[in-house]
Amino acid sequence: MRYTFILAFLVQIALASIAHAAGPYGNIHIGQWKGGAFTDDKTGAFSHCGATSIYDNGVILVVGQNASNSWLLGFASPSFHLTKGNTVPVDVTFDGQSQARLFATANSDIMATAILPPNVARTFQKASLMVVTTGNSNALQFNLTSTAPLLAVLANCVSTVKAGGINSAGEFTAPKPVAAKPDAPGNPKAGKTGSQTGTGFVISASGHIITNHHVIDGCVGDIKGNLTGDAAATLRVVNSDSANDLALLQGPAESFKTFAKIRDRTIHSGDSVVAIGFPYHGLLSSDFTVTTGIVSSLSGMLNDTRHLQISAAVQPGNSGGPLLDTSGEIVGMVVGKLDALRIARYTGTIPENINFAIKTGAIRDFLDNSVVPYETAAPGTELKTADIATNARAYTLLISCTAKEPTETAKR
Repeated sequence: MRYTFILAFLVQIALASIAHAAGPYGNIHIGQWKGGAFTDDKTGAFSHCGATSIYDNGVILVVGQNASNSWLLGFASPSFHLTKGNTVPVDVTFDGQSQARLFATANSDIMATAILPPNVARTFQKASLMVVTTGNSNALQFNLTSTAPLLAVLANCVSTVKAGGINSAGEFTAPKPVAAKPDAPGNPKAGKTGSQTGTGFVISASGHIITNHHVIDGCVGDIKGNLTGDAAATLRVVNSDSANDLALLQGPAESFKTFAKIRDRTIHSGDSVVAIGFPYHGLLSSDFTVTTGIVSSLSGMLNDTRHLQISAAVQPGNSGGPLLDTSGEIVGMVVGKLDALRIARYTGTIPENINFAIKTGAIRDFLDNSVVPYETAAPGTELKTADIATNARAYTLLISCTAKEPTETAKR
């Protein structure tokens, strides 16, 4: 009983030990994992979100994500005899196959924490068993059956607190309802419900789909997604980032034969691009539309470096759709267009072909933080636009839902 009491006490301090932090604020409770958000006890600034679990082998496993969006893995036990500040090599093996060496730092004499490289974090998410060895010590086994949903909740915790401050900490396990932001013509008036549509694209072999946050903002009931000509599948929300207007959904992997790959080379001003999406769904074609243009600028409104400015025409409903290079690789996600009427009031002229897309850097950061196993590719042979569209048909989806009470004009 005394040993159990010591472990229970260590659970309370293990997370705070990561960065000399105060907390927890809010609540995380997934399976055997418990935790919350933490602040630096010296500066009061948000430091990380984390959770702990006590294992039968006597070790407390600590999983967290810090304010810089790096994933953390820690180990604590009263049987450890570490020297604070020292580096501890840790070998981890997932499901008896994938192996990696981590270099943990001793936070105290009983705890060490390592930062997980993105590829290790992705393997950690998918694994069901982790075996850990340090030096000549015996191997320790950790069942990871509830780790995948935990990582999504931790990412939600970090994005929530970074956007709203530590006072926004609450029940992180269940995402808070979001205010409505319609993305289709004929949307309902406040207090009523109606159809809301946008575009998304499959980004992993596990059925992950990425779109804009405002495409699903305000959805009530099920969110549906379907490839052209296919029946709609119900999608679940895995993660969202309202600050960067990104959302991660997931559908049945068997419904999708392929997925998009992200270009791993820099895009340049003047490069040709192809935008694909479902604008004005229900008024125009039920199939997706294809428009072409160039990268006009490597920054968006007010020099926003998260965005590209593009000349390819986009309309309401294109939001969340893929922006592709001439070899068919993802170079961005369509997010909006310039409000021509508003600009005309100030300048006296109507701007043309000024549209925006989220860069792949922001998309990859979001996917890494959500521990999604996406793939990258170098630009290949230049394809005809028709061939790019044919390939994209297999992974570009119409996203739809019933929405309620839109509160402001949608991004396009």
